[in-house]
Amino acid sequence: MRQDRPAEGEPESGLDALFGPEDPAEDPAGDPAGHSAGNTAGSTGGDHTEDPREETAPLPAHRSMSGRAKAVLLAGVTASVAAVGIAGYTMAKPYLMPDDFEGKGSGSVTVRIAPGSSAGEVGSALADAGVVASARSFIMATEQKAVSDQLRPGHYRLRKGMAAGAAVDMLLAPDSRVVRKVSLPEGMRAEEALRRIATQSGLPLNDLQGVDAKLLGLPDYARGLEGFLYPATYEVEPGDRPVDVLSAMVRRFGAAAEHLDLAARARQVHLTPLEAVIVASIVQAEGGRDADYPKIARVIYNRLRGGTPLQLDTTVLYAQSRRTLKVSEKDTRVRSPYNTYLRKGLPPGPIANPGEKALMAALHPAKGDWYWFVTTDPAHRITKFTDKESEFVRYREELNENLGTG
Repeated sequence: MRQDRPAEGEPESGLDALFGPEDPAEDPAGDPAGHSAGNTAGSTGGDHTEDPREETAPLPAHRSMSGRAKAVLLAGVTASVAAVGIAGYTMAKPYLMPDDFEGKGSGSVTVRIAPGSSAGEVGSALADAGVVASARSFIMATEQKAVSDQLRPGHYRLRKGMAAGAAVDMLLAPDSRVVRKVSLPEGMRAEEALRRIATQSGLPLNDLQGVDAKLLGLPDYARGLEGFLYPATYEVEPGDRPVDVLSAMVRRFGAAAEHLDLAARARQVHLTPLEAVIVASIVQAEGGRDADYPKIARVIYNRLRGGTPLQLDTTVLYAQSRRTLKVSEKDTRVRSPYNTYLRKGLPPGPIANPGEKALMAALHPAKGDWYWFVTTDPAHRITKFTDKESEFVRYREELNENLGTG
C-alpha cells in the first residue's frame, strides 16, 4: 500500500508540505497502478486468484502537482509578492522618505513666513518658493532638530534647492531675516523721530509726515504725535507702510501707559492724562540722571502749585525748534505758548517723547521743597536742586563757567 506521508521520524519536505507529494506515476520505483511488486502470488495451477486480504488503495481526491509545476508556481508566487512589495514601497515612499535636495542650495530668494504659521505651512511656503523639495522633508527636519516651536514670522533671505536641514538652520539664523531696525532714543521730538525713521527704515519722509494721525490709534486725549512715539527699537519689514510703523510706536506707548496705570495715577497727582505726559516730556527733555527725574517732576509740581512760571529753557528751545545748552535773554522773550518764561502753567502739549522712567517720575514725584534745579555739569549729567534763589543764581553761574560763557 502506498504511503502518502513520510515514514515516521522523517521530516516532510518544504515543497511537499506546501503542495503535497509528487504524482506516483512519475516515481520509477513505484507501481503506476499503485501496487507493490509483491502484491500477487501465482497458484499451483497457474490461475491468478485475488487475495481476499489485499486492499485496493483509494484513488486520491486530486492529482498531486509535479515537481516542475510546483517550481513554476512557487516562482510565480514569489514574483507576485515582490511586485506587491515594490508597489507598496513606491506608494509609501513619500511618507517614509520625502523628496529632499542635497547641499546648501544656490542663488537667493526671499520668503515671507506669516504670523502663526505651523511647521507644515512654513514648509509649504518654502517648497512653493523652491527652497526645499517638499514640505514633508522640512517638517521632518524641524522634528529631528526639535525646533518646531522656534519658527518666527517675518521675511527671510534663503537659497533655492536647499536640503531641508540646511533650510531649517538658515531660517533660525538671525542674519537671514530681512528687516531694518529703527531705534528711537528717549527725549527725541516728533519731527526728529520722523526724520530718523525715514533714514533707518528707507520709508519716504514725506509719506511719514503725511500719515493721518486718526489712523494711528492715538489715545483720545492726544493732540498729535508729539509725546506718543514711544522710545524703543522697532523692526521694519519689507512691505511695511508708514502708517504701520507709526502705529506700532503708538501701540507701544499704549502698552506702557497701561502698565503704569497712567490715567489713574495722573488723577492722584491732580493732572489729566495729557498733562502727565507733558510733565514727563519736560522731565525727559531736561535730562540729568535717572535718579534726578522724580526731583525734576517735584520742582514742576511745586511751581504749578505756587502759581510761579516754570521758566524752563527746554520749552523755549522747543518753541524755536532748536537744541542748545546756551539760552539767551532774547530766547526767553520768544512769543509762543510753549514759552514758560512768559506763560504760567504747563505748555499746551508735550515737548518730547518720554520713556518709561520719565513717565514713572511724572506719576511718582519725589518729596521735597525744591523750587529750582540747574544741570551745572551737562557733560557729567550733574543736576543740583535748591529751594533758595541765591543758590539757584550760584548754580547758574557754575553752569556758565562749565559752558565757557561765564
